[in-house]
Amino acid sequence: MAVFSRIAGTGSALPQKVLTNKDLEQFVETSDEWIASRTGIRQRHVVSEGETTADLAERAARAAMEAAGVQASELDMIVLGTTTPNLIFPSTACLVQHRLGANGCAAFDVNAACSGFIFALSIADQFIRAGTCKTILVIGAETLTRMLDWSDRNTCVLFGDGAGAVVLKADAEAGILSTHLHADGGKKELLYNPVGVSEGFKPEEKNAGVRVLMTGNEVFKHAVKALDAVVDETLAANGLDKSALDWLIPHQANLRIIEATAKRLEMPMDRVIITVDKHGNTSAGSVPLALDEAVRSGKVQRGQLLLLEAFGGGFTWGSALIRY
Repeated sequence: MAVFSRIAGTGSALPQKVLTNKDLEQFVETSDEWIASRTGIRQRHVVSEGETTADLAERAARAAMEAAGVQASELDMIVLGTTTPNLIFPSTACLVQHRLGANGCAAFDVNAACSGFIFALSIADQFIRAGTCKTILVIGAETLTRMLDWSDRNTCVLFGDGAGAVVLKADAEAGILSTHLHADGGKKELLYNPVGVSEGFKPEEKNAGVRVLMTGNEVFKHAVKALDAVVDETLAANGLDKSALDWLIPHQANLRIIEATAKRLEMPMDRVIITVDKHGNTSAGSVPLALDEAVRSGKVQRGQLLLLEAFGGGFTWGSALIRY
């Protein structure tokens, strides 16, 4: 008998501290009007001193586990999408695993930038379909503000911190219908962080230091094109017309990109989950944060068809079609 994965529970976590566009005006050469008109962002949550990716991931995980009625001892695996881990190693997933008391199950991080949660979800889905695991915790968590150059107004206004999580359980009926993942490393220079371990730190270089470097206009064009293609791919793979979709839950990077995808699907914006105005771009945290808000607000109901999609540095992009 075929085995599928379904979402048994969702959860999320946001730092208490909020940084509005008006707050940014005090130390960045920008304005609320400029940011909002170009991105749709009004505010973002920012971690406080000592608050980490693992802290947010743990809170989101506990909320999802409570919603699913799952104990730590039932977890077979933890997959955590992040590009801002607590440490290079051990993985943040291992840190969260220990905090939850789920010691012994597999735990690892996935780095696909803003697509991290979609990639992690797809990996978890494959393990359940293969019959290897029955219950998997999937998390997307980021503290992007830790790696921002606050003098670069083209990037520092975009990002926020947060985490979202889901618990996947094996089921006879399909919850996750399909996932579709892609990457193009040839576009690396359009969106990246110039510091690593193997390449090291080169203080003499112009772009030295942990920071986000982005050619915004080019990223926008590639994102719209890639998301259009993966939306078509997802619908075709499932033999569905776009009218079958109940909700679009997109990566919350830029309202213009979201609107472009909705237009492609001929979906009214009241069937699109929008959190970018409140959260900014939380990278791997954005899709599960939006999903959890949609579920807990009562917008998303059991049995409805959801399209999740994301695009990030790498470039990476992907989608998940889910019968919630």
